[in-house]
Amino acid sequence: MSKKRLIPKLQLKTSSFDKNRMVLVITKQFDKVIEIGDAVSQAKIYQDQGADELIFINIDRQDKDIEKLSRIIRKVSEEIFMPITVGGGVTTEEDFRVLLSNGADKISVNTHAFRHPEFITETSEKYGAQCVVISIDYKKNAAGSYVVCIDNGQAETDMHPLDWAIECEKRGAGELLLSSIDRDGTNEGLDTDLTRQIAEAVSIPVITSGGCGLAKHFSDGYQVGMADAVAAGTFFAHRDQNFMQTRSQIRNAGVNIRLFT
Repeated sequence: MSKKRLIPKLQLKTSSFDKNRMVLVITKQFDKVIEIGDAVSQAKIYQDQGADELIFINIDRQDKDIEKLSRIIRKVSEEIFMPITVGGGVTTEEDFRVLLSNGADKISVNTHAFRHPEFITETSEKYGAQCVVISIDYKKNAAGSYVVCIDNGQAETDMHPLDWAIECEKRGAGELLLSSIDRDGTNEGLDTDLTRQIAEAVSIPVITSGGCGLAKHFSDGYQVGMADAVAAGTFFAHRDQNFMQTRSQIRNAGVNIRLFT
């Protein structure tokens, strides 16, 4: 049985004080945004603490400059030695090429993939399925039904996340990144129910995120949600607890997770 992965999700946004600089931020339900520091410095800390890989997502609604994002990734890749997934504003094969050439190992696509599903197949065939990660942001609508959301979580669609996940795999996606908007930044726990539904319906790896507030929430993501990996950002940004401590607690709960780098 392959070991479960523990992944920091680093969200990036153009700084309010310097339009030429991207900074690390945390969010609550994809709305409230708080700037917390330098992404490169934080990435180095996560590597020292034993993270399995890193996810970088540009969440800036106005600034989706791939060149600016690629500069951050290049700096990070010069300092750390672990797999890096990058997303936010990817709309062309050229975006794939630029990010991969600057140190990314996998590319996350969300809105453009939803609007142009053929893009999943095109990039999978050109760069390999292992490079294509489809990010699925979702929440419950006014009727209480799960719906996929696009445009940084601002626009609801009529598609159920489970149906979209299955289609993404059929079109060539190599991995799925689930993000619960309702639980994002709340520390109330992961959406293990939907995570498990999707994990049981597809054969590709599933990463779940949104809501981790206790080490138990990570364990639940693996054991109840059947996720291959759990990603988190706010949990580590606001707690005096590092990856090594959390990893040990997860292992003590019976999860097959790597303990040492």
